Amino acid sequence: MNSNENYDRPELSLFLPVLNEEDNLRPMQAKIRAALEELGKTAEIIYVDDGSTDRSLEILREIAVEDRHVRVISLRRNYGQTAAMSAGIDAARGEILIPMDADLQNDPADIKRLLEKLDEGYDVVSGWRKNRQDKMISRKIPSMIANKIISWIGDVPLHDYGCSLKAYRRDVLKDVKLYGEMHRFIPIYASWAGARVAEIPVDHHARTAGKSKYGISRTIKVIFDLMTIKFMAEYHTKPIYVFGTFGMLALAASVLSGLYAVFLKFAGKLGMPQYQADFVETPLPILCIVMFAISIQFFLMGLLAELLVRTYHESQDKAIYAVRERIGFQTME
Repeated sequence: MNSNENYDRPELSLFLPVLNEEDNLRPMQAKIRAALEELGKTAEIIYVDDGSTDRSLEILREIAVEDRHVRVISLRRNYGQTAAMSAGIDAARGEILIPMDADLQNDPADIKRLLEKLDEGYDVVSGWRKNRQDKMISRKIPSMIANKIISWIGDVPLHDYGCSLKAYRRDVLKDVKLYGEMHRFIPIYASWAGARVAEIPVDHHARTAGKSKYGISRTIKVIFDLMTIKFMAEYHTKPIYVFGTFGMLALAASVLSGLYAVFLKFAGKLGMPQYQADFVETPLPILCIVMFAISIQFFLMGLLAELLVRTYHESQDKAIYAVRERIGFQTME
């Protein structure tokens, strides 16, 4: 690392969520130190212990004593990877933020290539585990399908949203708030704010110690998060559009079922007795009433969502746009 250290504002901030990785931490720390020594940049390393039940936190304390560049955050319990990454982002002081896994599957040597790509004018560089060392059926195929769906919905074509190894410019992440399992969607949030996103292949190693923390339940969570992403992408500042659309569809179904019920009631007088049916002989009147009530609910939910959006932006004086650069303003001061 650079001998002219700046501890208040290092050039790089690496942050690693940790959950029961006691056998991987020291080898990972050695790899990170080697990669940073080669770069010659000032850096801090932030480990976020996400409620480990093994010796991970004890080992992290020892590493922090041995290396003055290391900082450790210990969460009170297991909150999940997204919360751990959010804690790392909040604590980071560097100009470039680099998240990565602590299980030795990401290679710190790839940090150099991420930074070189950032220097080409990008704001986010995402790693792509092109030769992923995971099981084909349970991990790789579901991941490929999920990445295509996420790219389609988010309109940011990346091959590998699940790769933790990425590089972000600090200003890209300053207003990002993470919930659920949404850490994997940070490039999408950044792209919405006008960030330039790129992707490069990175090395991926097979896990040699510890257990994977991923399961089928995470896939289900990702599906729900995708629904949220789509809603946020299209209707974040105009929720009445989505609720109003469903309200209009429900109202149309109410009107059509009501009209058809009336038609059946008077079909005999219209010369079509074969179609005649009294109101009590068909569920259409009930359907008409139910769909009308649902349409009213959708309209009211849309209006309530509009109030919430306005409260959210106005109470924080939060703009509905993001500025990349201001030119000429200083000459007017």
